[in-house]
Amino acid sequence: MGEQRFGEFVGVRRHGHVAELALDRPKAMNAVSSTMARSISEACDALGADRDVRVVVLTSTHERAFCVGADLKERNSLTDAELLRQRPVTRAAYTGVLELPMPTVAAVHGYALGGGFELALSCDVIVADPTAVVGLPEVSVGVLPGGGGTQLLPRRVGAARAAELIFSARRVEAAEAKELGLVDLVAGEGEDRDEALALAARIAANSPVGLRAAKRALRLGHGLDLRAGLEVEDAAWRSVAFSGDRAEGVAAFNEKRKPEWPGE
Repeated sequence: MGEQRFGEFVGVRRHGHVAELALDRPKAMNAVSSTMARSISEACDALGADRDVRVVVLTSTHERAFCVGADLKERNSLTDAELLRQRPVTRAAYTGVLELPMPTVAAVHGYALGGGFELALSCDVIVADPTAVVGLPEVSVGVLPGGGGTQLLPRRVGAARAAELIFSARRVEAAEAKELGLVDLVAGEGEDRDEALALAARIAANSPVGLRAAKRALRLGHGLDLRAGLEVEDAAWRSVAFSGDRAEGVAAFNEKRKPEWPGE
């Protein structure tokens, strides 16, 4: 299957209705430089606009790391003015993944630290293997998690647990990460990508209109009080109730056949 490249460090492969966004900067363990950040956001823009893509899986081509976070060698060479100019570029990479309209799955092995873990946290589900080591160690180098970590981590594990992890800058291995809810599934060693793609294929069998609307309701409703959240859900329901996908889904159920989703 062909690969579409976004710059030197990002590749996109298609597996039916599943798109695999592969981080591919092996010489730097996928450290996110300005150039790589631009490529991630460009890939996400393209995927977000592609109605044929029902699920995105975020993977790494490096054997020992998912992503080790920001490129601190590059960061060390920047003036204060350059660092300020770099900020919207790097931020766009994280928000690009976070704002993908379809379900997203991260496949994590080895190191997923700082910005690397924030890329995974930007996905809806995180699949890890036993070699995974995750954490947000930014305060140990004089900054803070700036790719969404201070907001995404407490939404996963609660305020106090997120504070302990961010303030201590500690690294968490796969078994404890699963226990704490930092990752969702632990596959066999070396099988995180296969497991994530298999999960994505199961998700992609469902209505693309329904999937996008469900994700919208989950994201927009989070943190609202129940009554407001139910209004968000109702608005999402109204956006799918008269769709071609709903008509096909009901017809296929009654005719005892697999649906062929029009995707609209």
